[in-house]
Amino acid sequence: MELAWYALLGLFFATYLVLGGYDYGVGLLLARRATPATRRAALNAVGPFFLGNEVWLVAAVGILFGAFPTLEGELLSGLYPAVVGALAGVILVTAGVQLRSRPAGERARAGWDRVVVAGSALAALGWGALLAGLLQGVSLGADGHVAGVTHVFTPFAAAAALAMLALVAVQGATFLTLRLPATEVAPVARLARRLIPVTLAAVGAATVLGLLSDRVRAAVAQPAAAVLLPVVLVAALLAARTALRWRRPGLAFAATSAALALPVVLVGAALWPWALVSTVEPGAGLTVADAAASGPTLRLLGWLALPLLPALLGFQAMCWWVFRGRTDGRAPVYW
Repeated sequence: MELAWYALLGLFFATYLVLGGYDYGVGLLLARRATPATRRAALNAVGPFFLGNEVWLVAAVGILFGAFPTLEGELLSGLYPAVVGALAGVILVTAGVQLRSRPAGERARAGWDRVVVAGSALAALGWGALLAGLLQGVSLGADGHVAGVTHVFTPFAAAAALAMLALVAVQGATFLTLRLPATEVAPVARLARRLIPVTLAAVGAATVLGLLSDRVRAAVAQPAAAVLLPVVLVAALLAARTALRWRRPGLAFAATSAALALPVVLVGAALWPWALVSTVEPGAGLTVADAAASGPTLRLLGWLALPLLPALLGFQAMCWWVFRGRTDGRAPVYW
């Protein structure tokens, strides 16, 4: 049962990264030199999905609190800078998007656009650093609790955070190729194609630093997964670039979505059966079974959460169906 809940936690968080990723990616792209009308068009493209996408984060946090209370406590204390940075970014993006639409001058809107850009960057960097912190292990004290936060500030964590930032930017650009009016797609598609080599370089740098890091090598319990999944991620990015060249934005978006979900799969698969690995004592840490709540609690939560996943999937499908197509009312070429 612990495995099922752990997989469900990973599914919800990976889905949040995919869906919230294009929110933050569009937010990052507001930093481009563009006219107010272009920025407004980009935000209009993501607007119908924005708040619904964040529900997946709320659901993932609910699963973490209810099904893995021990892991939740250690994450909030041991990876505090990454968690706070990511949540601060989420709040800034939400506030910026909501407040820029109020009646105001172009200067005020430009200021809120900068808030959205900063929040998007913080969210992407924070989630990337969080996943890197899990993958490289934490400093567990003799009492079994995480000691300090210096393990977040490592070259590998920094490289992984930048790789997540690049992945989010590509996701946002690819999403806009699906949603913007056909006359405005070409510049965004070119930008997405140019961003993919940058993202490949960032992912490659993070992978190399991980392979060279003694902490990462000691923490990884499943080396095959740690090697195979980055290769799959690179293949997904290359597939996205090919799809963009063929003018198939639907395929490109599916590929970048897979690339954005793979870091979560990588962390869960590479560490299994550990949830947290100690860098102080080899072979020690917090297993998924030890981090989980008791069996009766998990069964009770199962009955409460049973309708949650189909409800969220149904809501997401409804949003995509109602707001399908481009913002000018034309249908995109998906495949």
